[in-house]
Amino acid sequence: MDMKRVIDMRKTVSAIKARKNLGELLKEVYYRGDQYIIERAGKPMAAVVPLSQFEAWQEQREDFFRSIDAVRQKNRTTKPETIEREVQEAVRSARKSRRKSV
Repeated sequence: MDMKRVIDMRKTVSAIKARKNLGELLKEVYYRGDQYIIERAGKPMAAVVPLSQFEAWQEQREDFFRSIDAVRQKNRTTKPETIEREVQEAVRSARKSRRKSV
C-alpha cells in the first residue's frame, strides 16, 4: 500500500467523540480502510484499524518471532561471547561501509 495513502487514512479523534460516533467511525474503518488514533486529554491511547490490517500485523509479528526462535535454535550451542563478538564485528563492518559510501 502507498505510504501517502496510509497517512491520508489516519485520523485522530478524542475518546468522547469516538464514543459518540462509534458507529460512523467503525463504518469508515471497515469500508474505507481509515485508521483512527483515539486520544484522551491529547494523549494517544488506542488505535482502531481495519481487521485485515491488524491480522496482517499479527502474522508479521508471529513470523518475526518464529525467525528469532529459529536463530536461537541454530545458535543454542554457541557461546554468548562468540555471538557478541561476531555482532560487534558486523556492526563495525557495516559502519565502516556506510562511512565509505557517504
